Amino acid sequence: SFMQGSKLEIPLWLAKGLHDSKRRIVSVELPKIYKEAWRTVFSADANVVDLHKMGPYYYGFGSQLLNFDNPENPEIAQTILQTFISRFRRIMDSSQNAYNEDTSALVARLDELERALFRAGQRGLNDFQHWEKGQASQITASSLVQNYGKRKFTDTDG
Repeated sequence: SFMQGSKLEIPLWLAKGLHDSKRRIVSVELPKIYKEAWRTVFSADANVVDLHKMGPYYYGFGSQLLNFDNPENPEIAQTILQTFISRFRRIMDSSQNAYNEDTSALVARLDELERALFRAGQRGLNDFQHWEKGQASQITASSLVQNYGKRKFTDTDG
């Protein structure tokens, strides 16, 4: 049996299941990358952080952490958002210049969400260049745009 105040690592889904603001079965300690010291690093220059090493699901996991009533939640949410905004332009720029520069060092430092965005940017550039050279008969909407259109349509349906 565990004594009160015992620390143990459990999966996020279990922590969410046990977390109840009324009964206080568990309290969650923030992983270091979401703590104040790291938030300061992110606000100084988010581009220098190797997100893949620190936590390959930085955005996804961080947004799940907001389910726990931590007093630092507003600051965590703000840092996650600002980090995404400040890193997004560089990721998209690099994905569009993939032929002119070696992007492997950049990609190695990206969170999984950022890697997916980088690949989407590269695919878009490839498709456009094929179309421009007459190697494709038409440009098709990206799956992101198609899914957004479908979702919007079904939202107004009901």
